[in-house]
Amino acid sequence: MIKPISLVVTLGMALSACQPAIPDSGRGAGFDSFQTQQAQRDAALAMNTQATFPAPSAINATPLASVDDGSAASTAAETARVLDATRPGGLGNDMMTNSGIEPINASPTNAAPPVLNTEGISRENNFDAVSGERSIEGDAARIAANRAQYRVVQPEALPDRAEAGPNIVSYALQNKHPVGTAVYSRRGFNKARKNERACAEYSHPDQAQLAFLADGGPERDRAGMDPDGDGYACTWDPAPYRRAIQG
Repeated sequence: MIKPISLVVTLGMALSACQPAIPDSGRGAGFDSFQTQQAQRDAALAMNTQATFPAPSAINATPLASVDDGSAASTAAETARVLDATRPGGLGNDMMTNSGIEPINASPTNAAPPVLNTEGISRENNFDAVSGERSIEGDAARIAANRAQYRVVQPEALPDRAEAGPNIVSYALQNKHPVGTAVYSRRGFNKARKNERACAEYSHPDQAQLAFLADGGPERDRAGMDPDGDGYACTWDPAPYRRAIQG
């Protein structure tokens, strides 16, 4: 029983030796205690009791010529200089000593600026100003004279445009079948290639449809512009014209 007890004691002593020392909380983190700091300060002050400081530099007490020495004569001279600078033609007001432009001196004795508009409002809006030039009776007479010159134009019938060529708007409204519906017979070979070559000559489908109708369409298709026989040439679509009438 003695050996285990001695072994436990030995292990306990070894563990306690390995543990780090716990710092004193009163010392603070990384600083000496207050008493130590105060002792060091007192010692430093005791060593400097006999210290001597350098004498201040010599000061020139001679007043400058432009500095007021406080006398009545000096105060009067400075006042006269300031007043002279504010008078017309004085120091700072002379065109030779400034930008060359004569300054404007604000003074109650200055003449009042000229009044450009004595009426306050324009003559057109001032009844008193125009009452002598125009009257209610005169305005009524001018209105009556203007009305007498009116000319009423009666509506007339629209001219017949049948001789002007085919009308794609009328054609779109007369034919109700949708695009791609075969209505007319189309014969021949290479219809797709022929259609591509014929439609390439027009920059817009409306132009192609007008040429198609003017060349015998929709019954006849000499240029091959309507290979499926729906009566609509080169991707022309009548739907936009129909929607415009319905709207």
